[in-house]
Amino acid sequence: MIEARHLRVLRAVASTGSFSAAGRELGCTQPAVSQQMKALEASVGTPLLVRTGREMRLTQAGEALVRHAAGIIAGLTAAEEEVAAIAGLRAGRVRLVSFPSGSSTLVPTALAALRAAHPGTRVSLEEAEPPKSVELLREGDCDVALAFRYEGAAGAEEWDDLVVRPLLTDRLVALVPEGHRLARTEGAVAIGELARESWIAGCPRCRGQLVEVCEGAGFTPRIDFATDDYPAVVGLVGAGLGVAVLPQLAVESVRPRGARTVALEPAVRREIVALTLPDLAQVPAVTATLDELARAGARQPAAR
Repeated sequence: MIEARHLRVLRAVASTGSFSAAGRELGCTQPAVSQQMKALEASVGTPLLVRTGREMRLTQAGEALVRHAAGIIAGLTAAEEEVAAIAGLRAGRVRLVSFPSGSSTLVPTALAALRAAHPGTRVSLEEAEPPKSVELLREGDCDVALAFRYEGAAGAEEWDDLVVRPLLTDRLVALVPEGHRLARTEGAVAIGELARESWIAGCPRCRGQLVEVCEGAGFTPRIDFATDDYPAVVGLVGAGLGVAVLPQLAVESVRPRGARTVALEPAVRREIVALTLPDLAQVPAVTATLDELARAGARQPAAR
């Protein structure tokens, strides 16, 4: 195997014409230069230099190797500089996948802080709900995935193979029209009090959680409308077409015109986390992104 340090010595010998002059140029001794040249010739299996009096002359193989050495060393130098830039957060790329309410609340705050601290680090954003976002991470299609899981939910995902950075615990709240009989309630409302209401459901995962919680309270919700779009859910509630249960974080991402939030009992919470692979957790840009997401989570009203 040809080593870069040996190529640098060969180029110095070729340009200066002697081991001693090459040593002075490289800042090492003449015996060290001689030893490295012997090691290089052993690696390639053929002589590279011929001694003519006090000077050295390149063999044909030596000339060929010197000709290629410039490009090899330049490429290695460029690679070293790029890696150093990435390690020092002067450069780097992070592919982030987030669910919609995380994209509109946690992600902007985190990425603005990341850009201010490390302007050379680029972050791309794609939206996907878990478990799809987690699949993208495991398949190598992203570097960080924002995900959530409900406390005590049946079939909760296993993340034992991933690095899990907790961001916040998000509580579910009821959303009712402003003129609803429970709209001005000061304390928490038992979800059973909404048993006879028309329901507006959110994303499929949240919809499943809603049905599970309602059935636990002794009733099955009559779902008249279902949409993955949180602003649409809020709009339908605000128009008086039904009630909904949404994560607090989702409500904060939309201005709930014509609707009011009401605390629920029993409390239903979801854990919001940032996930990455163990090897990726060692990459400085990924670590910095996780740190900023954690800070953004701590500042969210839903986390208090």
